[in-house]
Amino acid sequence: MRCFALGYESFVMIDALFNQNGYLAAKKMLDATAVRQDAIASNIANVETPGYKRLDLAPTFEAQLQQAVNGGDANQLRSLQPRLAQDAKALSNRLDGNTVQLETELLHQNQNFVAHSLETQLITGSLLKLRLAITGHA
Repeated sequence: MRCFALGYESFVMIDALFNQNGYLAAKKMLDATAVRQDAIASNIANVETPGYKRLDLAPTFEAQLQQAVNGGDANQLRSLQPRLAQDAKALSNRLDGNTVQLETELLHQNQNFVAHSLETQLITGSLLKLRLAITGHA
């Protein structure tokens, strides 16, 4: 086992890596997929609940994320918090007022899985850079 002390330069490099806009955006997107997965799970669990209104990621999050990325504002990226909201676009075609359609939820679940996989790869790439910087090995 190798033991070594990290110098100030290493900490600056590590700090810079974790404060890059790409890394911060990928983390926020990963947070959003987790929130969206919670919504999908809730929607599927309530598919037969009369009057239940479909939940999804608040639509303002994606616009705010895009604005923060385009503006290059790391502080704005850090402050973004994905949250759930009722899906205003989901309409009920049932007598009980429930706006969940199981097939649509399963499709969203698959799309969310693909998004999560991509975001995980982006984060992993950043962590591999850190590992390379510390150990000299990929």
